[in-house]
Amino acid sequence: MTGCNSTATDKQVDAKLVNKLNYPITRKTDFSEVLHGTTVADPYRYLEENNAETDAWVKAQQQFGKQYLTAIPNKQALVDRITHLWNYEKFSAPFEKGKRSFYYRNDGLQAQSVLYVKEADGSERVLLDPNQLSTDGTVALSGVDVSEDGNTLAYGVSASGSDWQSWHFIDVASGKKLEDELQWIKFSSATWNMQNTGVYYARYDAPKGGDVMADVNYGQKVYFHKMGTAQAEDTLVFERPDNPDWGFGISVSDDGNYLLLPVSQGTDSRNRFFYKSLADNGPVIALIPELEAEFSFIGNDKTRFYFKTDYQAPNGKVIAIDIRHPEKAQWKTIIAESADPIASVALINEHLVVSSLHDVLGKMAIYSMNGAKRQDVEMPGQGTVIGPYGSAKKDYFYYSYNSYIQPESIYKFDFKTSSSTVYKQPQVAFNPDDYQSEQVFYTSKDGTRVPMMISYKKGLKKNGDNPTLLYAYGGFAISMTPRFSAANIAWMDLGGIYAVPNIRGGAEYGEGWHQAGMFDKKQNVFDDYFAAAEYLIAKGYTNSTKIGAYGRSNGGLLMGATVTQRPELFAAVLPAVGVLDMLRFQKFTIGWAWTSEYGSADNADQFPALLAYSPYHNVKAQAYPATMIMTADHDDRVVPAHSFKFAAMMQAKQQGDKPVIMRIESNAGHGAGKPTAMKIDEAADIYGFLWHSFGLTLPSQID
Repeated sequence: MTGCNSTATDKQVDAKLVNKLNYPITRKTDFSEVLHGTTVADPYRYLEENNAETDAWVKAQQQFGKQYLTAIPNKQALVDRITHLWNYEKFSAPFEKGKRSFYYRNDGLQAQSVLYVKEADGSERVLLDPNQLSTDGTVALSGVDVSEDGNTLAYGVSASGSDWQSWHFIDVASGKKLEDELQWIKFSSATWNMQNTGVYYARYDAPKGGDVMADVNYGQKVYFHKMGTAQAEDTLVFERPDNPDWGFGISVSDDGNYLLLPVSQGTDSRNRFFYKSLADNGPVIALIPELEAEFSFIGNDKTRFYFKTDYQAPNGKVIAIDIRHPEKAQWKTIIAESADPIASVALINEHLVVSSLHDVLGKMAIYSMNGAKRQDVEMPGQGTVIGPYGSAKKDYFYYSYNSYIQPESIYKFDFKTSSSTVYKQPQVAFNPDDYQSEQVFYTSKDGTRVPMMISYKKGLKKNGDNPTLLYAYGGFAISMTPRFSAANIAWMDLGGIYAVPNIRGGAEYGEGWHQAGMFDKKQNVFDDYFAAAEYLIAKGYTNSTKIGAYGRSNGGLLMGATVTQRPELFAAVLPAVGVLDMLRFQKFTIGWAWTSEYGSADNADQFPALLAYSPYHNVKAQAYPATMIMTADHDDRVVPAHSFKFAAMMQAKQQGDKPVIMRIESNAGHGAGKPTAMKIDEAADIYGFLWHSFGLTLPSQID
């Protein structure tokens, strides 16, 4: 990488475009730099800077977007319908510590779900209400862990959607907040030791660059905090300054004898695995020293450690490693790889409970510790199973089930009866039987067979003219399994179709499916998505004037590629909190971690592929569909500069008459912890923008 130059030009802007749509004026520069022999223009680089000019530009774009969205006729009807559907009681599966059990509950429209405790005598009470932590609901719980005796709660909070957390403590019996406090924690839990005297956690040093929302995060370290002491006195347990890009997961084995340290490197699905004997305060030992595969700890029987792994098994298998004889030749396969990829495994009641996917849909089975299958757990339908939630010492476990048209219900499986019963089932303001969710398969550009779930209200006719929303993600081995959303029911009530293709880059068909959408194969992800839209059109569901594209984060990158590569295929495109500058994402916060998925423009061999599809660098002067670029001012994962620069470029290059607007949330981040009212407003803006972009008028009432 060599050379750069920059000469600002005063208020350079396409006057014709501004006069047509009255966009806020954006200053353009002739900044460019030479990367690996290629001159790359970056005329809006200055929008990466946190200063008065950027702030003024953001406020102008925010106001412009708000004015456009507010003017959509009858959008309040969407807000009202989504609010009505959202207003039902929601519960989490309980978890037990000591003689107490704990669970989350939301009465329907509370900004954040509330943590409850249930005592041994059956009495229940609020333990922690995060709605009391701020006046606007933007301070959220980011994690909890209860001591083994059930007497002390550790909880993390994040403000305005930031990934930064602070951790605090409450005496469960009295509800009194303790003085202990832990700061500068990101991507870590706090895990109690078996003696209930303190917690293990991982933290970063305080950012030194002066911008906590954008400065790069390196050098995570593992500490032990003893209750009743200051954080400055915490014991450093482990660090690897020679590998500042390593991150540490933290847990303690059920028997309390081992500190378990899965070691990540960026967002690579592979990991190393270290452990430390707590019984004799031994050294940290590298059980899996190389980055070869995924190794997810399941549980242990003394020195025998059980793992879910894709080592020489892309769909996953269960193995046992005796840490006294860790050589690969001594590893024992307990449950062999099958055609259905394993999603998760838990050790409960001396059994292995395995959740897996069959053509994206969830199933669950129970095995003995020697790998003999005991039974399948009957599922209530075709959807997603989450869990199980239980412990090695209990003879029951909980799990949840939901689908695109069925809200999440909690089930309890009892080993004594070998059957499940409903534990909690929500009462909702619609009849799920009035809606349909079907799975289809289509062929992508290179001949790959791809599944897609299509949901809509019964009675819909395939007349080629139905409003359709196509949502996808396609990356980081994240599977897009069915997930209920009250807002999507409102969309179907309008007559809309909600479609989700399971494109490559996810893990719906194991690690091979993931790798087929990584690095220089990223175009497969985009082609799978385009083929999904073409299928919906060819089969008479919709047409290109009635189909909208929406995705978040890595899915926002997909949207950036969609609008720049196939603008004629969609009537509207919505990139949300997207990675849109593929040449500089690694320069901010945790962006460097994604190089294990995308590659890096700092690498001369990987640079050409990234430049070829980087959305910001592939905007050209032409007609684009209606575009709403969404971000938030406290997003410290995908920094909002991605969206700022992309929006500036899109507005400057738009040659058609469709709007390019921004939706910029205040006091919000990448998405986690967003209060309910903000979620409802966002959904109404998304569906309202789509409906308006299709040339349709919302009804004054939706039911």
